[in-house]
Amino acid sequence: MGSLSTIEKLGILADAAKYDASCASSGTAKKNSIGGKGVGSTEGMGICHAYTPDGRCISLLKILLTNHCIFDCHYCINRKSSNVRRARFTPQEIADLTISFYKRNYIEGLFLSSGIIKSSNFTMEQMVETARILREEMDFRGYIHLKTIPEADPELVHQAGLLADRVSINVELPTDSGLTRLAPDKNARQIEGAMGKVKSDIVETKDARKRFKHAPRFAPAGQSTQMIVGADAANDSDIMGKASRLYKGFRLRRVYYSAFSPIPDASAVLPLKRPPLIREHRLYQSDWLMRFYGYQASEVMQATDGDGNLPLDIDPKLAWALKFREQFPLDVNRAPKELLLRVPGLGVTAVQRIVAARRHRTLRLDDVGKLTVSIAKVRPFICALDWRPTALTDRADLRALLAPKQEQLELFAS
Repeated sequence: MGSLSTIEKLGILADAAKYDASCASSGTAKKNSIGGKGVGSTEGMGICHAYTPDGRCISLLKILLTNHCIFDCHYCINRKSSNVRRARFTPQEIADLTISFYKRNYIEGLFLSSGIIKSSNFTMEQMVETARILREEMDFRGYIHLKTIPEADPELVHQAGLLADRVSINVELPTDSGLTRLAPDKNARQIEGAMGKVKSDIVETKDARKRFKHAPRFAPAGQSTQMIVGADAANDSDIMGKASRLYKGFRLRRVYYSAFSPIPDASAVLPLKRPPLIREHRLYQSDWLMRFYGYQASEVMQATDGDGNLPLDIDPKLAWALKFREQFPLDVNRAPKELLLRVPGLGVTAVQRIVAARRHRTLRLDDVGKLTVSIAKVRPFICALDWRPTALTDRADLRALLAPKQEQLELFAS
C-alpha cells in the first residue's frame, strides 16, 4: 500500500466509491468567497461529474478514505474477505486532492465515505480530521458530505455534522432479517439510534440559530440514507414501507435506492444476477409520489402486483390509477389540486398551471394539452369543457394503450 502513487490510490478508491448513490448536494446553504476570503464558493458554479437519481448534474470528488474493512458484509466489494486491491489515503492527502481538483474547476465539493479500518472510532476520527483540515486550515467553503459510521462514538458523528453540509448513515437493507443475514457485523437498532441522534442534533441547532445568530450550523443539508435493492428477498412493498418510516421518523432529506450489483468472488447467499435497473427507477418514482404528490406509503403499495413488487412496464402512478378507476375521470375545472396530482401524466408543475389558469377561464382539452408535456396519457382520466372520456376510462385494454411502447434498437441503424 505504501508504494502506491496518489494517482493509483485515487483510481482504486474512487472506483470503490461508485456503489454509493447517496451523494446529492441539494438543500445546502450556499456559501461564497466574497472579499477574496476562503476557497470553494458553491454559488452558481460546478462541472457535472455524476448524475443523481433524479437527473441533476453534480460535481463532487466521490472517494473512500480506504477500502480496507474489518467488516464482512456479503454484498460489499470491500468486505474483509474480498480479494481486491487495497489502498488508503491520509486526511491530508484527501484535503489536498479536494483543493487541487476544486482549483482546476473539476468539482464543487467532496463526498467522503470509508471502509472500517482498525475500529469505527478510528475511521470516523480520520474522516472528521479530513473535514477539519478543509474547513479550518484551508478555509474550504464548498460542499462536504460525510458518510458517517453508526458504530462510532456519537460525539464523533456530532463533530462530523458541525463540519459537513450533509451527513448520511446507510441502513443498507430494508429488513432487519436481511441485514442480520447479509451484514452480520451491523445492527439495525444501532443504525436507527445513530440516525435519531443526528435528527435531534439538527433540530437543536436549528432552534439555537433562531435565538443566537452565530450558533454553529449542524448538517444544514440534513441527512440521507441508502438501501440496496435486490440483494435479499425484500419486495418493493417492504422497501417503500421502510422508506416511509425513515422519512417520518428521522426527517430524512432523501432515501436513495441502489440496485444490487454482483461482485467478484461473491458469497453463495447472494443472487447470481442484479435486479432490472428499471426496478430501481420505479422505486424512485414511488418515492416522489410519497414526497411530492401526497400519496401514503400504503396507497403506493396498492399499485404493486401480487408479489409485492411494482410493475416494470408502467409507472406507479399509472398503476394505482388503473387499479382505482372509480376515482376518475376528474374535472380539471373543479377538482382540488390534491386529486389532480393523482392524474397520470400530470406533474406538480402542470397541476399548478391548471389551477392558476382555471381561475381566469373554463379549460378545454386543448388548454390542458398546452399546460402539460403530453395529453395522451392524461385524456382517459380527466374531463374538460369539451371532453368526456365516456367509456375510455373503463376500456379493458387501457393499460396496453398507455404503457410505453417497447422498441428494439438496432445497433447499425442509420
